[in-house]
Amino acid sequence: MDFGALPERLAHVRAEIARRQAAAGRTDPVTIVAVTKGFGLEAVEAALAAGLADVGENRVQEALEKLDTPVGRQAKWHLVGHLQRNKAKHVAGRFALIHSVDSAELAEELDKRAGGGAAHGAKQRVLLQVNVAGETQKSGCAPADAPALAHRVAAQPHLALEGLMTIAPFTDDQDVQRRTFRGLRVLRDALQEEGLWLPTLSMGMSADYGIAVEEGTTVIRLGTVLFGPRGAVTT
Repeated sequence: MDFGALPERLAHVRAEIARRQAAAGRTDPVTIVAVTKGFGLEAVEAALAAGLADVGENRVQEALEKLDTPVGRQAKWHLVGHLQRNKAKHVAGRFALIHSVDSAELAEELDKRAGGGAAHGAKQRVLLQVNVAGETQKSGCAPADAPALAHRVAAQPHLALEGLMTIAPFTDDQDVQRRTFRGLRVLRDALQEEGLWLPTLSMGMSADYGIAVEEGTTVIRLGTVLFGPRGAVTT
């Protein structure tokens, strides 16, 4: 595939981030994670060439195939998709940030695997995924369960809980998108009042990142808006 349009698309995204932040009075840096799901290794290469060091994948197997290459080793990898507990042994210590921790059992398994890793003293950085909108088909813990789970994840000796992640409903209704993102930010602020330092809010994808920026996201996960369409699959 030809990714020649990526620099222009990225410039548009950066301009949109700046515009939305100015409108909302926000100044926090926003990290762009280039989600290469469904694209080959050339997408990773194109992202790196465009200055995007942070690369994301939804599926563990696809990520590992790209990660274990000369090109892949130049990137900072994010696991942004649902993680099954039995895959924890493959991801601990391999990803800069795991966005999708959503249960105590998964956190404990990741902690056990991270504790046996070669990087002495290094903790696996994670986010707690929260299903703010309560969609039955989506992963993530319920907002009501998030405070207790966040404290439990933060207590794991080999994990570093850095923030929260959510996925807004796939809708053109911007009010629904905004309520979802605002809900995550309000939850994060409440957890910080309980003593947890959670600087990262991972929210916003290709169709809704502008609203997420207005609501205070610090990480956006972009696929199609950077790389073009994957056919029926969107991010």
